[in-house]
Amino acid sequence: MNRRKFLETTSIAAGSMLIMNGLYAKNKEKVYGYNNMLYTLDTHWSKADASKYPVNDCHEMVQDKHGRVILLTNETKNNILIYNTKGKLLNTWGHDFPGGHGLTLHNENGTEFLYITDIVKHQVYKATMDGKILLTIDTPLDANGIYKKQEEFVPTETTIDENGDIFIADGYGAQYIMQYDQQGKLKNYFGGRGDGDEHFDNAHGILLDKRNIETTLLITDRTRNCFKRFTKDGKLLEVIKLPGACVCRPVIHGDHLYAAVLRSPDINAVGTGFVTIMDKGNKVISNIGGSEPVYTNNVLQPMHQTDKIFVHPHDVCVDTDENLYVAQWDSGKVYPYKLKRV
Repeated sequence: MNRRKFLETTSIAAGSMLIMNGLYAKNKEKVYGYNNMLYTLDTHWSKADASKYPVNDCHEMVQDKHGRVILLTNETKNNILIYNTKGKLLNTWGHDFPGGHGLTLHNENGTEFLYITDIVKHQVYKATMDGKILLTIDTPLDANGIYKKQEEFVPTETTIDENGDIFIADGYGAQYIMQYDQQGKLKNYFGGRGDGDEHFDNAHGILLDKRNIETTLLITDRTRNCFKRFTKDGKLLEVIKLPGACVCRPVIHGDHLYAAVLRSPDINAVGTGFVTIMDKGNKVISNIGGSEPVYTNNVLQPMHQTDKIFVHPHDVCVDTDENLYVAQWDSGKVYPYKLKRV
């Protein structure tokens, strides 16, 4: 072999080795999930200084039209933390939500607003993006006597219709779904605590599902491991059973539905959360930190945590690049984690 041929051969070999090493470096990072819904985990996404901008329970997150990721925590030093997608803290506001729990973003004729539920103050708020309160909804004591005192109303989530109607899930209270107009006047209610499928035990989350011709309400019944689909006026359409998964609110991005699973296989199992992903047909296609979804005779088999990457995930935010941000409750005051789509 002449010198030129030798150099060409060794250069190719060295280049191949570099490529192989690069692939190894890239691939050695663990990948979570199933069925092409795969992610890598970044537990240090948030660059916020915890000594200046602490969090308590990180309850829910949304992404606004400018691409900012907005977090709600029940830490009154800074209830709202606003990030870019790289985890840089851009701004904070809010000191008046000791029970800040539900965070919903609604675009109203091109202007975005935030809806916040407070489970300590028993109230729901509509706010501007910089924190000005525009509307406050109190305990509906006028609702035919179903609420006798303020403390019975413990709202956990909202979803907003195109006409401005506000649907509120009383997930920690009497378990009713309340419908208000955009001025805060009560229009309707249904559900309530009970044993039948039309009732709830833990109506923790609510969402208007617009993926089909008819817009419907998807409502969590967390302790019963399911989502329930209703018409907007309260007629039960279906029960979507998710055995082993105490799901939080449903989050829709494109055709997929995402949900944090607080605990598995039941609400008493501490530190056993994961994230689940479903397709448009309500079939679970991936679990992040959870077992592979298995269907036997079209029946989903019980799911459970397999990887100890989450403690108590409480919400999932999906960004425009289909990366996920996971906020956690009662998990050591950790900032949200980012799951990067592979």
